[in-house]
Amino acid sequence: MPDTTCHMSISLDGFVAGPDQSRDNPLGKRGGELHGWHVGDPRATEADATANGWLMRPRGAYVMGRNMFGPIRGEWNGPWNGWWGPEPPYHAPVFVLTHHAREPIEMEGGTTFHFVTEGFDVAYALALETADGRGVDIAGGGSTVRQALSAGVIDELTLDIAPVLLGSGERLFDGIETFDFEPVEVLHSPLTTHIRYRRVAVG
Repeated sequence: MPDTTCHMSISLDGFVAGPDQSRDNPLGKRGGELHGWHVGDPRATEADATANGWLMRPRGAYVMGRNMFGPIRGEWNGPWNGWWGPEPPYHAPVFVLTHHAREPIEMEGGTTFHFVTEGFDVAYALALETADGRGVDIAGGGSTVRQALSAGVIDELTLDIAPVLLGSGERLFDGIETFDFEPVEVLHSPLTTHIRYRRVAVG
């Protein structure tokens, strides 16, 4: 079976987003500092381009949290269709965890957002079935990644560790008691250190 992957940018002190996330500030205060390596910082190098290739490789389906999809809380109260405009970068089905049901949204380029109210395990099972052997990616945010780590479903985890201290925000590993991965590739630039981990085989 193809891998389930996850790729996250993270600060030195363990945050994947800064505090006070909002429609105008989707990554929270200073959260954008984690992502310069792939959003046009002129200091980006070939190592960053390689890691961006890991990030953007096609997958058969994706799982993400509602906070990753958008800033709206509670009942859906407007025509919010995600941060990415009419053609999101996924080009595959995306299963969004939410407590509030919503009809699927079909976007340009092959992305359809499906809203799952039954929890992570159901969303992941739907993604696996829909991916049809082409692999699943856990797209974020932090809460969804923690659920995937707790469920033990991630085969390959890539962390882009930026030389930034955010001090507060959303931590990636809160409540995660074990880290059953080993590094298999490390790339670095002035903007970040990219570490690709694989789950340690048991037995």
